[in-house]
Amino acid sequence: MRHQAIQPHPTPGRRGHRRQRGVSLIEVMVSVLIVTIGLLGAAALQTTALRNNQGSYERTQTSILTQGIFDAMRANLVAVNANSYNTSGYLCTAPSPASLASSDIARWITTLQSQIHSGACGSINCAAGVCTVGVRWDDSRATGGSTAQVVSMKAQL
Repeated sequence: MRHQAIQPHPTPGRRGHRRQRGVSLIEVMVSVLIVTIGLLGAAALQTTALRNNQGSYERTQTSILTQGIFDAMRANLVAVNANSYNTSGYLCTAPSPASLASSDIARWITTLQSQIHSGACGSINCAAGVCTVGVRWDDSRATGGSTAQVVSMKAQL
């Protein structure tokens, strides 16, 4: 009996082809393109998040500063009852501090413009111990933001 040597069977797909030793330039370029698109998307997402975060910060500061003017008004109820805090519409320029009320308003408007937006304006309207304070500023940088963002708060003093 003769023993016959067993020949290995060639693997499918390798017949007559050279063995691949690396990646082609096109594959590298496609992968770089995919990574670049992903990084650009992440950068755009980060930019949008920062803009919206700024809008959120401005609304929070508006609420804090509005509470601050309410506190100043509570400390000077005589002037509130004399309508010394009332503004006719929105003030965009701080009034001259001729009295405690106008000094409080001037400080409030200056703080609004330094902490929220340089074009921020404020209004105060009190009647029968109930005061409404409004703040208006440009929030157009935020996604869906308005050029005339308005926040209004009401409190009984």
